[in-house]
Amino acid sequence: MQTSIVLPESSPLLSKMGWTAFLVVTLVLTAIIPLLNIWVDPTSVLHMSDFMVALIGKIMCYAICALAMDLIWGYTGILSLGHGLFFALGGYGMGMYLMRQIGLDGNYKSELPDFMVFLDWKTLPWHWALSNSFIATLLIIILVPAFIAFIFGFFAFRSRIKGVYFSIITQALTFATMLLFFRNETGFGGNNGFTDFKRILDIPIATQGTRMVLFVTTGLTLLGFYLLAKFLVQSKFGRLLQAIRDAESRVMFCGYSPVPYKLAIWTLSAVMCAVAGALYVPQVGIINPSEMSPANSIEIAIWAAVGGRGTLLGPIMGAFIVNGAKSWLTMTAPEFWLYFLGALFIAVTLFLPNGVLGLIRKLGNASLAKRSAP
Repeated sequence: MQTSIVLPESSPLLSKMGWTAFLVVTLVLTAIIPLLNIWVDPTSVLHMSDFMVALIGKIMCYAICALAMDLIWGYTGILSLGHGLFFALGGYGMGMYLMRQIGLDGNYKSELPDFMVFLDWKTLPWHWALSNSFIATLLIIILVPAFIAFIFGFFAFRSRIKGVYFSIITQALTFATMLLFFRNETGFGGNNGFTDFKRILDIPIATQGTRMVLFVTTGLTLLGFYLLAKFLVQSKFGRLLQAIRDAESRVMFCGYSPVPYKLAIWTLSAVMCAVAGALYVPQVGIINPSEMSPANSIEIAIWAAVGGRGTLLGPIMGAFIVNGAKSWLTMTAPEFWLYFLGALFIAVTLFLPNGVLGLIRKLGNASLAKRSAP
């Protein structure tokens, strides 16, 4: 008599409550906030100001970076201190296109960007060749950071560089690239970078409608990346990533090579940061080499740690918590912001190893256990 084997059912991407929360957030980002900003009278208490919409849009870009950091650090055990590089590369890709969109509206009435005219450049550099095409720009935003991340990761992971050594190398790579972009002869605007954007897709960028479209696009991108990350970590691929994080040598003894898995998630994480940078630039209106500073990359890791590594939702919360506090403190007490950031990171390390989301879950479990007790 042959015995049939019953395979375990695959877990759903989100629970019913999870899908409900997801749809509510989607409705808020795509309908409620635009209505409160555009249709509600500015004198009303319910009106959401342009400043608040721009701030939330910017933080959502940061949340994408935090989510990308969680995939490599929280689920794979790879701490990168150089993801600001990929964020800035995506921003520069979009910035080059926006600079070409200025056209003859610049200060010098030239087809060349103003900084090139000021530096007495006669023609565009070779790497600006496709910057006038939006489709080509989208491909550049994805392919260039992916290529750099793949090449760097290939040699790093093949050499079995890990831990603090890998973190230091990524930070050094970002710092070296920042110094390169500071040079005027590289054709990226030097210290000032790119700014004074006029249009995107030949549509004025400063209008309320355009900014709202960028806001909604950013929100949908964040939600889409969250679903993608959720799908990956629940799949066999994600379980292997977590096995590599916990016991890489055992994974090798089981017949799996960790290099392709680490390289794949590392490259995907870089692309996510690049897309976040591309969405960030038209909303903020500027991109310069300071976005590649090591401090910015360290902040991405702080967002993931504050929210809770290995949770996906936690790093998104961490990005909103830290940057919301940063926005408030830099306006009320700017001299205390760096002290607050350092104290926050120390407090999370000592008292909240699972982050804010871990604390919320712990309190929720304790409350549930208390209610179910006789």
